[in-house]
Amino acid sequence: MNSLFSRAAVCAALCFFFVGAAPAADGHDHDAPAASGAPALPRFTAVSETFELVGVLKGKELTLYLDRFADNSPVKSAQLSLEINGASVKAEPHGEGEFEAVLAQAPVEGVLSISATVVAGNESDLLAGELDIHEAAHDEAVARPLWQRGSMWALLALVAAVIAVSFVAFIRRTTAARQSRVGGAA
Repeated sequence: MNSLFSRAAVCAALCFFFVGAAPAADGHDHDAPAASGAPALPRFTAVSETFELVGVLKGKELTLYLDRFADNSPVKSAQLSLEINGASVKAEPHGEGEFEAVLAQAPVEGVLSISATVVAGNESDLLAGELDIHEAAHDEAVARPLWQRGSMWALLALVAAVIAVSFVAFIRRTTAARQSRVGGAA
């Protein structure tokens, strides 16, 4: 019976060792707040030597951030004209370097071509980019490397096997002890 408990303790220690030994991947900080688990919103970037435009799509709403390429500072008093897949979309300013646009309908899955004309004082530029909209292709577990996906299942299988072997050994010892007390076979 003592052997069963010692094997169970070893299994528990192995579980804590393997689970605790999983290293964080690059860019993960244990002090940072937990990720929401929601898929990232579709976004695009369009860059020139002067400007950088980043757009984030949420349903039909497109939030745009216009910065200077050299120092990443917001572009003040700029006008922004958008064309998405050949259709003009009105972009309204909402603060320094921030714009919002509402699309007529939520875009379907696929790649949208985006061109933006920027006019800021004496400067003007034409930026082009693509917005790739796709379903959340993978769940968080599927996006993890194979060794991380399989290691927990392998560990659980190992623990189950050790428990099963310990149980069979316990039953055999108990049966053998009963037979020796009774005096052999009945």
